[in-house]
Amino acid sequence: MIIGVPKEIKNHEYRVGMVPASVRELISHGHQVYVETHAGNGIGISDDDYIAVGASILPKAADVYACADMIVKVKEPQAIERTLLKEGQILFTYLHLAPDFPQTEALIKSKAICIAYETVTDNMGRLPLLAPMSEVAGRMSIQAGAQILEKSHGGQGLLLGGVPGVAPANVLILGGGVVGANAARMAAGLRASVTILDRHLDTLRRLDQEFQGRIQLLYSTKEAIEQQILGADLVIGAVLIPGASAPKLVTADHIRKMKQGAAVVDVAIDQGGCFATSHATTHDNPTFIVDDVVHYCVANMPGAVAKTSTYALNNATLPYIITLANLGVKKALLQDEGLRNGLNVYLGHITCQEVAVSANLPYIPALELLSL
Repeated sequence: MIIGVPKEIKNHEYRVGMVPASVRELISHGHQVYVETHAGNGIGISDDDYIAVGASILPKAADVYACADMIVKVKEPQAIERTLLKEGQILFTYLHLAPDFPQTEALIKSKAICIAYETVTDNMGRLPLLAPMSEVAGRMSIQAGAQILEKSHGGQGLLLGGVPGVAPANVLILGGGVVGANAARMAAGLRASVTILDRHLDTLRRLDQEFQGRIQLLYSTKEAIEQQILGADLVIGAVLIPGASAPKLVTADHIRKMKQGAAVVDVAIDQGGCFATSHATTHDNPTFIVDDVVHYCVANMPGAVAKTSTYALNNATLPYIITLANLGVKKALLQDEGLRNGLNVYLGHITCQEVAVSANLPYIPALELLSL
């Protein structure tokens, strides 16, 4: 199989779909890899590094898309990239289609085979290709939150952990999954006062065992959110419904009632965000203020720590890339239910029910199409 790795073009996106070590593995299995020139420059990987492991370098993204059977990326294809997709070509990347109808429509029209990292599951129902970036984003959310609480960034002028004689900031985390747990570890490590809300008792029990009373754990209800948000200095939105738009847990009225200079970090913004007042921002212009509350809603947050993120992502994606290349897409999808769960669009049809519901378009189960 011919695998193509284009350079990412989203705002301040320096990650790359495959590092040289991953390329070497694919080539050792008898496959060819074509990489767009300068694809890895943002994290210190040169064209020569790719050539040294056997990859071929092409001058333009269009050349990569034209020759590849499978495109391996990091972020969803931007508008210009969608026009380069070919019928039957495999696209393996993060897609986050539920809140993005233009992309969904374009991928349907392309008749490409689009597999989303964020909906691939393992044999325990977990999300192995989302987890590495969720870990990064969860930890970064506290870094970002600490910064925007500073007065120069529009915040109250609070030090997250306080100092002796001065209370720390109150950090409220909505969701105790991978993002929320990693955010809590960072916030608690900085000695902030941390509360997590979650609707799963098993999650709360697991976090209770880990933190041993160092953070507050509450069952999430509308009333609990309303009560806790009034005293929060920093709120982290860390909720996820795989493949679907994020639920709007925090209303505009909640935001109006928050402290002046409080801050929110919406890690769920890729799936539409869990604050009613959120809209996607970029690393160039990461924040905006609504009702005196600073909002940080960068849609590719891990891109800011691109080197760490790229290697963490490659560690997770490489086995799946090898499987797709070795078996071919149809056989790989039929044999691996977890990988099949990642299939969002197949030859012009939506195969992810949550995406179909969000787009108000027909849904056809992947297995039904693959069995034809």
